[in-house]
Amino acid sequence: MSRLVQAQRLEGNDKNVWVEFVKLAATYSTVNLGQGFPDFSPPDFVKEAFVKAVGGKDARLHQYTRVFGHPTLVKILAQFFGKLLGREIDPLTNVLVTVGAYEALFCCFQALVDNGDEVIIIEPYFDCYEPMVKMAGGTPVFIPLRPVRAGKLMSSGDWQLDPAELASKFTKQTKAIVLNSPNNPLGKVFSRKELEVIADLCAKHDVLCFSDEVYEWLVYDGKEHVRIASLPGMWDRTIAIGSAGKTFSATGWKVGWTVGPDRLVKHLRTVHQNSVYHCATAAQEAVAQGFQREFEHYGKPDSYFVQLPQELQQKRDRLVRSLSAVGMKPIVPEGTYFLIADLSEFKVPDLPESDEPYDYRFVKWMVKNKGLAAIPVSAFYSTPQKKNFEHLIRFCFAKEEATLKAAEDILQQWMLMKSGQ
Repeated sequence: MSRLVQAQRLEGNDKNVWVEFVKLAATYSTVNLGQGFPDFSPPDFVKEAFVKAVGGKDARLHQYTRVFGHPTLVKILAQFFGKLLGREIDPLTNVLVTVGAYEALFCCFQALVDNGDEVIIIEPYFDCYEPMVKMAGGTPVFIPLRPVRAGKLMSSGDWQLDPAELASKFTKQTKAIVLNSPNNPLGKVFSRKELEVIADLCAKHDVLCFSDEVYEWLVYDGKEHVRIASLPGMWDRTIAIGSAGKTFSATGWKVGWTVGPDRLVKHLRTVHQNSVYHCATAAQEAVAQGFQREFEHYGKPDSYFVQLPQELQQKRDRLVRSLSAVGMKPIVPEGTYFLIADLSEFKVPDLPESDEPYDYRFVKWMVKNKGLAAIPVSAFYSTPQKKNFEHLIRFCFAKEEATLKAAEDILQQWMLMKSGQ
């Protein structure tokens, strides 16, 4: 009898919604509002920095750089986030550069979660959190955000945690809580008051916080992104995770980072040096130049961090109007690239039957029959909760005007067919 070739910790973690639906969108001719990446270019100043890095005379930028982060990048990240957090940050011990935020998350779970540890995950959640916890030997413990107000046009802020329910999830086995604000896929931006509840429970139970803040600059309607590490007692127990892909609209560059106390980051460095070891030098140099430029323009009208959310808010509002016009119920996001739409009153009579959740079947039908791609929201929920949220799908509005217009045309034609006109 042959021995098992798959490690037990990988059991059940082989499926990935992105692999399935990206392939589906590529197979059919679609307007892709599914996967979360802009179809427009990064700002000129970071593109020019990348071109200069690879085309200039500094041969060192083609070779290995410091394993835990290119010196110019960790220096400006420490300076930038030190200003935001109001504290001195050591670029050599408090900052780690990773291959995107994805690797940063992986390092957190592998370095700081042990067999038997519980990790609290707030639903809906970015789908990699659950398998990464399990692959580290931990046990995910889920708590859902729930809508507290019903209405014609809901906001992501209408979805909240129950403080008593959250408190009940903390046990002697709890090692960490994963916070994602602004939240993907919901677009919720946690308020200071909500974060204080989480912070108090972390301090009371001596629990770590993995704070996924990749959409930190994409906040709308005058909302404030509060960094939980800035709250009393939270710096020493928080790993904050960022992404140049989301910050500078360059997801393919795969430059991410963690910021936190050395007592935690040093363990992430161990995982990093024994897995990917090193990130692309030229990309790090370009991101460093981008942050240097933004540091000098911080808060000013010509700052990319000011301009990008203004542009995306207009795109968000356009998609809200388009979806509302055809009978879907959008949940207006306070942040991120994403907008969730409720399909409860938008039924498709000839949708094929299967064991899959309704949103999976709906999106597949929509891609094949209407040429419009989205992502099923039940993919962002634990197995027991999937059936409760299968009436929701996620759209990405970080797209060119032409892409949004094409999606708008599909929706309008769809509505005309439904109304029999």
